[in-house]
Amino acid sequence: MPPWSFVGRSAELVRVGEAACGSTGRGLILGGPPGIGKSRLLREGVNSLDQDRLAVWTATANAATAGLPLGGLAQVLPPDQPAGGSPAGLLRWAVDALHRQAAGRPIVVAIDDAHLLDPLSAALVYYVARSENATVIGTVRTGEPVHDPISALWKDDLAERIELGPLTLRETSDLLQQVLGGPVDSASVDRLWQLSQGNALLLRELVIAAHAAGEITESYGMQRWTGKVDLAPTLTEVVDARIGKLTPQERGVLELVAFGEPIGLPLLVKATDLATVEIAEERQLVRVVVEDRRTTVRLAHPLYGEVVRRRCPVTRFRRLLAELATLVEQTGARRRDDLLRVAVWRLDSDTARDPVLLLNACRLAFATYDMALAMRLGKAAVAAGGGFDAAETLATILMFASCPDEGALILDQNEDQIVDEAQRSRWLAIRHITSQWGLGDSSTADEMNHQAHKLSDLRERSLALAVESTMRLHRGDHAQALTLARTVLDSPASAPGPRALARSIMGHLQAMRGIPVQTVKAMASLDADAAQWRAEVPYIQLGIELARGTAMILAGDMAAVDAIVATEFAGMADAGNFLLGSGYLQIVRAQAARLRGHLQEAGRAASQASAMLATGRIFVALAHAERAHIAALLGDATAAASAFTLAEQAHYRSMEVLYPWIEEARAWVAVASGDIPTAVEVLRLLAARNRNDGFAAHEMFALYDLARLGLAAEVNERISQLAQTVEGRLAPAMAWHVRAMAEEDGGSLLSVAEELAEMEMYLFAAEAAAGAVTLLRGIRSPQTPRAAQRLAELRLECPHAVTPALVVPQPMLTGRERQIARLAAAGVPSKEIADQLYLSSRTVDNHLMRVYAKLGVTGRAELAAALRSLPPEE
Repeated sequence: MPPWSFVGRSAELVRVGEAACGSTGRGLILGGPPGIGKSRLLREGVNSLDQDRLAVWTATANAATAGLPLGGLAQVLPPDQPAGGSPAGLLRWAVDALHRQAAGRPIVVAIDDAHLLDPLSAALVYYVARSENATVIGTVRTGEPVHDPISALWKDDLAERIELGPLTLRETSDLLQQVLGGPVDSASVDRLWQLSQGNALLLRELVIAAHAAGEITESYGMQRWTGKVDLAPTLTEVVDARIGKLTPQERGVLELVAFGEPIGLPLLVKATDLATVEIAEERQLVRVVVEDRRTTVRLAHPLYGEVVRRRCPVTRFRRLLAELATLVEQTGARRRDDLLRVAVWRLDSDTARDPVLLLNACRLAFATYDMALAMRLGKAAVAAGGGFDAAETLATILMFASCPDEGALILDQNEDQIVDEAQRSRWLAIRHITSQWGLGDSSTADEMNHQAHKLSDLRERSLALAVESTMRLHRGDHAQALTLARTVLDSPASAPGPRALARSIMGHLQAMRGIPVQTVKAMASLDADAAQWRAEVPYIQLGIELARGTAMILAGDMAAVDAIVATEFAGMADAGNFLLGSGYLQIVRAQAARLRGHLQEAGRAASQASAMLATGRIFVALAHAERAHIAALLGDATAAASAFTLAEQAHYRSMEVLYPWIEEARAWVAVASGDIPTAVEVLRLLAARNRNDGFAAHEMFALYDLARLGLAAEVNERISQLAQTVEGRLAPAMAWHVRAMAEEDGGSLLSVAEELAEMEMYLFAAEAAAGAVTLLRGIRSPQTPRAAQRLAELRLECPHAVTPALVVPQPMLTGRERQIARLAAAGVPSKEIADQLYLSSRTVDNHLMRVYAKLGVTGRAELAAALRSLPPEE
């Protein structure tokens, strides 16, 4: 691995430089816990100083020199220290020596770990800080005792003391990207940040250990951590140093918290004793938190638990977990979390005997999308004799954890255990979901329909019908899908889960047909009712997210996208490693960033989605198509073609509903290769197919793309008609843009650019501004400089985009014309320009007239802005 880069801390780095240069009048002391990055920040600050102008001395104190007079500063003092001198004499000698070595330059003394200085060195630092033309910068460890002269630095206002906080999530992401040589997926960054708590030293040890153990993998250019913590010796040593020595009683408290956190304070006291818990809290080994009228205890740092758990003998580990489970059972497991934790403790302590407990816990874990835990509990429930219910639940989890073959086998092996229509309905639902999406059998919908109508109980039949409706929608049988969804919703007997699924199907169809705003609202109401169905059929959330994501992108609602990717479901999916849910939300992030023109951000999200979804079938083609679309907009024809090949290979009938996105990507891949005729043909066919299917919102995008490729007049009438019916602010803006292009109205193009920019559609806005510049320059409009300036501003939002509509034909100025134009734009009169260039004033004016005509401006006042829009002179 390469050396660790210094990232972030820009504000603190500036403060170090200002203090060292004397601009603040005071020195600077950086405080913070061990490993937070104080030493690295000090070193980077010192390295940035002008050491020709400043006399800079650096020293690092340590425990070995703490008992030696001036030992902490031996690195910066001359070796000829006088022998037998008094402390006062040594101080005078040391101060004089530093000033002699400085030779009149301002002195900067940088001391790392100043809390470890010996008393005489501490006093010397204080005297240096008080002397003329000298500054002290340094670091101290928060919580450690320091000598009075050091604390007097900030008490006497000779230096400012600031506490260095942990790395932010963004700084952690930037650091990991530099160290690992590529973008890191957001879930990995989040887990590493939480586990290290932003401590740079712990983060470094975690990453080095994970990298050495092969737990960091690369897929589609995205680095991903498996989540497995490898406790390398160096990492363990760092954590041990922070924990310190423990008594057996303190270790017992730490072990119970490590295995049971968050553990209730009364329960912990009952299992140990209050005095020891108080000591552990005082030593900052644990922290006590009030949560929802409960007082719970957690470890002070997540890595403490990793070390404590690894070192606990197996026999004691099992005994402690069994004791925890018994204690909670005796006090009454009143919350769902209690039930889940008791089941896990029983399982880990090998005392799990109740299949009902394991099955209920399994369903709770699945409802929060903790896939690994849900699968583990499900397998235990089956092994404990949970029967059909346990087998069906486990098979469902396996399907959505990308293990459909194993799930189908379990379902087939347990079909003969079905005893009622409720079980039959659940079996039919998950068996046919597994067949269509897991195994790729798109013909299973007809069999589903046949079997569903054998169910006499309307409540149980509703689940089968809702699932069949989803299958029909994804196959492209939209009319049948809609009929089935309405059947479910019209029946008073339908259960909450099937109702939610049916509403998501109708919402998805509505969004594609031009009613995306209503879909977003409808899906929000389903979130409010999630408690009624999530525990029973949590996978329905995927249908809701697909409908919502489709609607938000088609409506161009960027604010809604930002909100949805920060919801509870997104957090649970990331935390529980529910790759199907996380992967789809990454696709939505990529689509939104693409529309904004933030193509590098979009590419990272699409690559992350491709890596997350690689082990399954669902949404994989969409992820690769999005990568291809983004690469095409970046002008990378090779990467676009490669990604689209994977999209074509992954696309299958069971996900036919995604065809508008995939075909749009196909067109832009052709554009990137320079094959505009093929792109136009693809988009015309796509628009016709969308129109035939009634997908007005998708048709808008296909027609808009045709206009962006120069066919505005061809699509103007149809897109204007669609804008009258398609919901949202984006459709009218698209129609306005197309009309302005068709009518070659530069002023309208400039206005629509402002409208699109306000909606954060920066790529479309930049294309509108580019068109405005071309047209306005051609008629020498006074709006030309403003259009050129706006184009330059919008290009800053999408600097890497390469599309035909962004190309502005640039006027060719001769070298002499540029020379004269620059002088004129700077306000130099024609006569002075003529004198400087040995020309006549008339010749200068003739040149300027030709420049005005080429740039489309009317005079000198507009010249500067017009020149800024030109490419650099070769």
